[in-house]
Formats: sequence, structure tokens, C-alpha cells
Amino acid sequence: MSKKQLNVGLIGYGFMGRTHSNAFLQAGRFFDLPYKVNLKAVCARNADRVKAFAENWGYESSETDWRKLIERADIDLIDIASPNDTHAEIAIAAAKAGKMVMCEKPLGRNADEARAMVAAVEAAKVPNTVWYNYRRVPAVTMLKNLLDDGRFGRIFHYRAKFLQDWTISQDLPQGGEGLWRFDVSVAGSGVTGDLLAHNIDTAMWLNGPIKEVSAVTETFIKERKHNLTGDVQPVGIDDASLFLCRFENGSLASFEATRYARGHKALYTLEINGEHCSAFWDLHDLHRIQYFDHRDEGIVRGWRNIHVSDGDQPYLKHWWVPGLQIGYEHTFTHQFADFVTAVGEGKTCAPTFREGMATDLVTDAVLKSAKTRQWEAVGQ
Repeated sequence: MSKKQLNVGLIGYGFMGRTHSNAFLQAGRFFDLPYKVNLKAVCARNADRVKAFAENWGYESSETDWRKLIERADIDLIDIASPNDTHAEIAIAAAKAGKMVMCEKPLGRNADEARAMVAAVEAAKVPNTVWYNYRRVPAVTMLKNLLDDGRFGRIFHYRAKFLQDWTISQDLPQGGEGLWRFDVSVAGSGVTGDLLAHNIDTAMWLNGPIKEVSAVTETFIKERKHNLTGDVQPVGIDDASLFLCRFENGSLASFEATRYARGHKALYTLEINGEHCSAFWDLHDLHRIQYFDHRDEGIVRGWRNIHVSDGDQPYLKHWWVPGLQIGYEHTFTHQFADFVTAVGEGKTCAPTFREGMATDLVTDAVLKSAKTRQWEAVGQ
């Protein structure tokens, strides 16, 4: 029996456009999806480059105006992989047109944009999700399952960090293609919305809502030349962001993100300490959970090194034989497979836009606290 068709329209051909396209191609080959996925069209402003991208990845056509893409009757799903300042307008228009919507993180540049996006998809009742892909690392999903099983008991502490070093040079310009993350009008914020958003989403998925925060941010290089104008302009984004917080379950947490940690390219780690158990995960060794259970017999009690690569662990039955590893790109395949499966079953796929807005509410509170130098409650 032939499957129903799901026609994808991608907006954006940068790094995230490639990861998403790979997921679209691979998901149906490894997962039994209820739809046959067609790469129908990709949209970006540069006609020559978007055409080349389409040819390389197998898209049937290309567009240079996202509005025309949304208007097309042969597009079922709009996937937004373009810079942050485009997310809200595109998502709202796509929802009004009755399209399913997937959107890169952060959902909006701020919570107000996110609210408008949530209102649009919920009014239109269209399937939606935000690409917080680290939820789909098998080891992180397994950690979620252990927590949901109650093995940890009461949670006391959560700590996370995301460290990079690629922006240290003061000669690096801001703005334009490739460096729009330096332009606050496009990005909305710096590492708070770009890196900490990942930490926050994972943390709330594992440990529940965050109640209040106390934060500090810093912009180490105050001025940079703008790529588009050539003018030296003030830098409006945060280069480093740290905050303490209290979760609604009473646990305490610390978060840190920076692009000024020399020697680190993508050091994302998390640790959670509970009444009975503790666990630690590191993106650089993404298949392993360091796990401690105090209920183990005393003479052998200690930290275990669990290699998450077996078929009875999350997602891995879809890939290779036990013991063989998968990588970063597979997390996007997992999320797309989950999304398409949920659509087929008439269910939602987490994180929805509403859950993405919850992260934006926390990042707004972090940025506000850094300015007021006071504890700030997370908005609703």
C-alpha cells in the first residue's frame, strides 16, 4: 500500500538547513513513518546558491521568496531554518495558511514573539515543534526515562554549561550572513538565546519548570565592524551568561554559557543530583551516562560508566548492531521521525511551540535579571 505524501518546504540553507535536510532524507529509511517524505522546495534569498543547494540535497524546486513558498498548494510542512528575526513572521504566516510548522531554536527573539507564534499555531490547530535536538540524544532520553521512573527520588541540584571559543577575536565583524548571531536586532540575544536555550530546554524537560533566576551577563568586546555597513557599531549581544535558579520542585541550579572559553568548541554538560542517584552527561562523549546509585551494595557502590548503544535503549534499535555509535546528525533524524509519527497519530510532538515559549520566558528573565541585578520571576 502506498503511503500518504508529506511535502516539505525548507526556509534557509545554512548549517541548520543541512542538518534538517539530512533528517528529512534519512528518517524514512530507518523509521517506519506513516508518510512518504518529499523534499518539495527550499527557499533562500540567493537564487544561484539556493538552486545549487536544492540540487545537492534533492529538492524538486527552489524559491527566493518565502511568502510564495507558503502560498504553494503542494507544500504541507514549512520548516524554518533561517535567522531568528524571521521566525515569528514566517511561522505565523505558515500557520494561517494551514501548514505544519517546524522551527529552529530559539522559537522567538523574545517571549512576546513566541507568544504570537504559539497563538497562531494553536488557533490554526496545525502540528508544530521546535528543533531542540539534544532531547533526542539516546543517552539524554534514557536519563529522562530514569527520572520519570522515580529512580532519583527528590531532586536537589541541576547544573549545566555550554562553552565555545569561536568569537574571541576582536577583528571578527558582526552582522550579515554567517555572523548574524552577533547582531542583536537579528539574533535577539547572544549566548543566552543561542546556547543557554539548549541547556534550559533540556533542564525543564528533565526537571520541570524554572521558577526564578538570578543572572549576570557580559559583552567582552564592546564594538565591532558591521559586515553590511562597514561601520563600527556597539555590540548588543551577550558574550557570556551565567545564572542561578530555583525550579518549581525546589531544586537549585546553575547554568553557564560563553563563547570565550578558549579550547572549547561545543562543551555541553549537565549533571543532576537526587535523593538516591546522580548522573552526568557530556556532549563530547554523547553515548555515555556517568551514573551513581546510593542503593547499590556498599562494597561496590560507585560511579558507573553506562555506554548507551544497545537496542533496548532509546532510538538505537533503528540503527546499527549493539555497541556501535551514532552521532549529532542522528538527533535531528530522531526528532523528525517523532514529528511525522505524531502527525500520523494525531498527537503533538514535544517540544511544541508552547514549550519553546517556556524557554523564551526563562531567557527573558535571565536577561532582565542581568540588567536589574535582582532575582526575577519567570513570566507566564
